[in-house]
Amino acid sequence: MDLRKLKTLIDLVAESDIAELEVTEGESKVKIVKSCAVQQNPMVMYAPQGMGMQHGYPQAGAPAAAPAANGAPASAPVAVEAAEPAGHVVKSPMVGTFYRSSAPGAPAFVEVGASVKAGDTLCIIEAMKLLNEIDADVSGTITKILVENGQPVEFGQPLFVIG
Repeated sequence: MDLRKLKTLIDLVAESDIAELEVTEGESKVKIVKSCAVQQNPMVMYAPQGMGMQHGYPQAGAPAAAPAANGAPASAPVAVEAAEPAGHVVKSPMVGTFYRSSAPGAPAFVEVGASVKAGDTLCIIEAMKLLNEIDADVSGTITKILVENGQPVEFGQPLFVIG
């Protein structure tokens, strides 16, 4: 399933009264679950065909805040945001697995302190068996690498800081 179709399905769930949507296409299975009103974004889970929740895949999260016994709403959890690092932050354009090099054992595309030009490849994100090169959108020096090799990343998650 391509990312455009996945985004369309997420938008459909977010804008409708549908609480849950499950789609199977070929060997892929996607389940989109809308959380309670406290959290506005739907949750997306992906499991290869034949694998289920009993194999360690995450289950839909419980509501973040529930009404208290007296009927008054419980206080919502307070999110503490980390200070934005100085410099330009390169964020993930998709959900997938982050790789610093083109193959296991190959040198990383960039290291901290490396100079990059706009258009230089910084990493690869594997999404649905496709390898997507992520390029620098500005020129500068890599000051921080915020993700470990092989780590799953989310859409919009900071990956690099370019100073």
